[in-house]
Amino acid sequence: MRTIGLWLCLALLTAGTALAQDPPAEEPEEETTEAEEPKSVEERLEELDQAIRIVDRKVDIEKEAAETKAKTAGQAVAGKDGFSLKSADGAFQLKLRGYTQLDGRFYSGDDERPANDTFLLRRIRPIIEGTLFKIFDFRIMPDFAQGQTVLFDGYLEGRFSPAFKVRAGKFKPPVGLERLQSASEIFFVERSYPTALVPSRDVGIQVSGDIAGGVANYAVGWFNGVVDGGNTGDVDTEDDKDAAARIFFTPFAKGVGPLKGLGFGVAASQGSTTGTLTATALPAYRTPGQQTFFSYRTDGTAPNTVIADGDRTRLSPQGYLYVGRFGLLTEYVQSTQEVRRGTEVEELENEAWQVAASWVIHGGDASFRGVAPKQVFDPAAHTWGAFEVVARISSLDVDDAAFPLFANPASSASAADSIGVGLNWYLNRNFKLMLDYERTEFEGGAAAGDREDENVLLSRFQIAF
Repeated sequence: MRTIGLWLCLALLTAGTALAQDPPAEEPEEETTEAEEPKSVEERLEELDQAIRIVDRKVDIEKEAAETKAKTAGQAVAGKDGFSLKSADGAFQLKLRGYTQLDGRFYSGDDERPANDTFLLRRIRPIIEGTLFKIFDFRIMPDFAQGQTVLFDGYLEGRFSPAFKVRAGKFKPPVGLERLQSASEIFFVERSYPTALVPSRDVGIQVSGDIAGGVANYAVGWFNGVVDGGNTGDVDTEDDKDAAARIFFTPFAKGVGPLKGLGFGVAASQGSTTGTLTATALPAYRTPGQQTFFSYRTDGTAPNTVIADGDRTRLSPQGYLYVGRFGLLTEYVQSTQEVRRGTEVEELENEAWQVAASWVIHGGDASFRGVAPKQVFDPAAHTWGAFEVVARISSLDVDDAAFPLFANPASSASAADSIGVGLNWYLNRNFKLMLDYERTEFEGGAAAGDREDENVLLSRFQIAF
């Protein structure tokens, strides 16, 4: 470009010189006292070349300044995965995410044990996440639903290598498979019975990581300890602690074929706890419709109140398989707890299991993290998102030794068996509609015979980002 410019300038200068040397005849000559010597073509070309070099250098300087600014300036991002701020090198990040769930519960055939049909805000959970110095992550997730404020997650994790991560704070202990799914990604509106026997959240420290490039994942933690399904407070009230561990294999995750989405493993926890008359350290169990069907005896007096008093162990084999549009999740949990009423002591063993299946009939593939629609809902483009049908059978069985001394058979059932079907509509990655129907049958739980069956229709409108 410089050469072409110089040739054009040369042509213009040559023409200008010729015109200057042969002025029009009709114009009078002006008198000059001292005429300047005209510059040669070579001199003028040298001046032009110098000017062009100066302009080129200014352009280079501006380009270098822009590149330096791009390397040091932060970046703001907004999209389907939430909102984030991050430094140019990615060493520091701040993310704002969250989800809200509006549920409906509608019961039928509840003449003996009436349950209120209701709409409710099941979860309102803003999530603040971030990264500091590339390897330290943090997460804060409170919940504001149902008229309460509860901290569910609050932890810091150091990612020192894929095989060695250290997490400290309040989070999910590594026990239940379905529990480890986000509430925004589960098959059904409500989680199943095995999740009722594992801890929800606990305060502690955990080491975890991937082995052999992701073929296996391990987690080992030391926690305050909580009751089945419990979400602990921030401070423990006793010296005893719980240890929890999990090993999970995904042997074909890096390959191709129908077993790419296969995962299986086992988890366990062990600890000891002692309850009091005001804090028994014992759980109650609920149906899919969130109605309590089992609880231990308690009236606030020592002779008639059952408390935890000794070892608490849990064992859970678990697994899943996702092949294209098909998904299958299954797990079993055995929870053992030593209890005491007055001078009577017993080790009770409760167990639960579930088998849940999903089939994405249109618009996407099944996965442990939910369905990502291949095309979002857009009536103008005649695209409708993704549709998924789900089915589940599950059961919880209470140790027979719990009756009648530790639990009242007239009000607490010894077993609950549920079967459910549902339809999930993923309008896009952020909006989801769910509709489930579940029927539960009981053993015992009534003054005479079995408790009345529960029939419940559950709905959910979910926004997650």
